[in-house]
Amino acid sequence: MSYNGYSNYQTWNVCLWIANDEGLNDFAASCKDYDAFKSGLREIDENSSFAYETQDGVAWSDSAINLEEMHDFWAENFSNVEA
Repeated sequence: MSYNGYSNYQTWNVCLWIANDEGLNDFAASCKDYDAFKSGLREIDENSSFAYETQDGVAWSDSAINLEEMHDFWAENFSNVEA
């Protein structure tokens, strides 16, 4: 792990936004996984900047995002939430 407990900046940034933005966190809790979260954001408002990237400019679909860590993040944060 090399960036604040995550493998890279992109993964850390995405997790940080989801965990600390109330609206994103609530929406993420309603999604079964990270893929559903990404596609759901675009469905809600494809014209919003949040539909495609964090406010720091990291795309939700950035190829550098560690999907295994995202799976773990989902399991730790949303496993007790009914999707």
